[in-house]
Amino acid sequence: MLNVFTLSNGRLVQVEIDQLSDLEQLQPIWVDMESPTREEKRWVKQHYGLSIPEDATGEDIEESARFYEEDNGEQHIRSDFLIDDEDESRSVRVAFILNQRNTELKSCGVLFSIRDEDIPVFRLLRMRARRVPGLIDDAKDVLLALFDADVEYSADALEGIYDDLKKVSAQVLEGSITDTYAQEVLADIAWQENLNGRVRRNMLDTRRAVSFMMRSKMLDAEQFEDARQILRDIESLDSHTQFLFDKINFLMDALVGFLNINQNKIIKIFSVASVALLPPTLIASVYGMNFRFMPELEWKYGYVYVLLLMVASAVGPMMYFRRRGWLK
Repeated sequence: MLNVFTLSNGRLVQVEIDQLSDLEQLQPIWVDMESPTREEKRWVKQHYGLSIPEDATGEDIEESARFYEEDNGEQHIRSDFLIDDEDESRSVRVAFILNQRNTELKSCGVLFSIRDEDIPVFRLLRMRARRVPGLIDDAKDVLLALFDADVEYSADALEGIYDDLKKVSAQVLEGSITDTYAQEVLADIAWQENLNGRVRRNMLDTRRAVSFMMRSKMLDAEQFEDARQILRDIESLDSHTQFLFDKINFLMDALVGFLNINQNKIIKIFSVASVALLPPTLIASVYGMNFRFMPELEWKYGYVYVLLLMVASAVGPMMYFRRRGWLK
């Protein structure tokens, strides 16, 4: 899918491209390609003179090659954007190519973005740019706005983790944890830990991308201040992610502690039972010895006496354990 965005009365206007001739009458500031076909890549190369690398959104690209500047002035940035779905959370690689100036198109710069799937941050920016006039002035504003929206999206994900952990905390601290219930809680905690880690990694990647834009001196004074504000927002989120990691570890330790208590209760039952059965076992072993004169032959009530003695020897320790509270 190939979408071209132009400015009209300070608002971002989206135009979907179906053929090459649709590009001729447009002066875009942003060309967005979502899973572009070979034909759409050919249109971009023919009209804008831009060759899109085959591994533009590849995950195995070297870290040192994610941010660089070509000899012709093109700025290349490959950054990850967070997607927080109900089924899974993941990061999607997006390749940006910023042409600072294109004299043939009489444009002060065009931002090209290449991605493999739809990303919530892109939808959020399009919605805001249509509603808020003056939000976007040039291609660099588009790139900064995307990073700013990504930080806000990550903040929303952290708020969701706070809400979920609040429910988990109430469940864990109740104290009545069964093995089945603990398995569900552990899965929920592991999910939140994974999402929190992805948010932290995503913020690290965004910080690197914004820092590259600031170091490359492509930003004017106002845009430079916007970039600094984005970095300050990222720093504030870092403390939240660290707090969430600590809270997750606390809940994990508390849950494991409750599981250990449940297991100790089971072991205590077996320990008490084994101690209580020691006297009857001793009596049965003594009574079963091969005497010269067997009690059951010499005494009419021998069996009854020994059985009552065994029961009494077991009940006595159990009553003692109960009085000490060891059976609770």
